[in-house]
Amino acid sequence: MTTRQGHALPPLQTTGLSRSFSGFKAVDGMSLSLHKSELLGLIGPNGAGKTTMFNMLAGSLPSSSGSICIHGRDVTGQDARTRIGHGMGRSFQIPKPFPHMTVLENVLTGAQNQTGERLFGACFQPGRVRRDEHAAVEKARGLLDFLLLSHLEGQMAAVLSGGQRKLLELARLLMADPDILLLDEPAAGVNPSLLEQIMDRIVTLNTQHGKSILLIEHNMQMVGRLCSRVVVMAQGRELAQGRPDDVTRDPDVIRAYLGDAA
Repeated sequence: MTTRQGHALPPLQTTGLSRSFSGFKAVDGMSLSLHKSELLGLIGPNGAGKTTMFNMLAGSLPSSSGSICIHGRDVTGQDARTRIGHGMGRSFQIPKPFPHMTVLENVLTGAQNQTGERLFGACFQPGRVRRDEHAAVEKARGLLDFLLLSHLEGQMAAVLSGGQRKLLELARLLMADPDILLLDEPAAGVNPSLLEQIMDRIVTLNTQHGKSILLIEHNMQMVGRLCSRVVVMAQGRELAQGRPDDVTRDPDVIRAYLGDAA
């Protein structure tokens, strides 16, 4: 979608977003734009409001005030499932795959708009149901190949390591074809070798597949390597934004992270 002046609207934009809990403002008037094909980092000290902000963007937590737009469409009151239909999906900090289903079966749970999900299609369109199922399996296998999990497709998800579960979570998310990815601490609990693999796949999704990515992450080295721009939150508000190297040298940001130790 474009404006009347012909400029493309940001894929994701918030204006004055706030959330209160019993009078305490966890997020206080946050405005944020994620540009097309951008890899944006959202950082801040513990208690800054990042998780609350993220959950409001994803549709799992309603806002107290403000607006959220996806490709210029106001989705403020819509749930997470509806937002997937508009092209935005999220991952979770702690992946929870179905442990007694195979890796391939877990990925297939992310498929959207299957003919067999509807009563009419299931009863009267068996050929289309089979075609949809075949296409979904091929797509899921392609994603497992992309994420270097093909050798595990027949294994139960319960056997996966923490890093492999992060990759599986990403595969399931990508089954829905979102062009906006909200990634919640993809580096948390991941060993160094798998972390490099996850970072490489995130970069590929951004640079080669044009995904617009908002990343919440405590691993500042990872943020510095991946993100062209970061937004820093503190006490529910934007404290600073800019290039990672510039932001991490900002005295206000240093004080927010280190407190009296700064």
